[in-house]
Amino acid sequence: MTPPFTGDRIILNDLGFYGYHGLFEEEARLGQRFFIDLQCGVDLSAPGNSDEIGHTVSYADIFDVVKAAFEGKRAKLVEALAQNIATALFDAFGEIGWIIIRIRKPEAPIAMVRGEAAIELHRVRPA
Repeated sequence: MTPPFTGDRIILNDLGFYGYHGLFEEEARLGQRFFIDLQCGVDLSAPGNSDEIGHTVSYADIFDVVKAAFEGKRAKLVEALAQNIATALFDAFGEIGWIIIRIRKPEAPIAMVRGEAAIELHRVRPA
């Protein structure tokens, strides 16, 4: 078995969404931007050798699952939002062995002049 977080991966970075996640009433009412960076551990040797779409996980399909999970259930914490997305990806794609997901919140309700708040989860497919 390959150690987690090594080897081949499908990467989607800077996926932008507008959502209503957060602890505060204003976040639920007004919403804000979120950006997601994602790495999915997938053995890419078959598609690398065959050049056939049927031998890989489509990044467009990954995006669709991320979008549905992001929009499907409001979360108070970005940690819960990230876990919901990771769980949805594991459920949708048996080929994904591990996931690193970072959710960035540039308009977090803290007094920053510049920057963003973010969390990052590292998850391995449950046994």
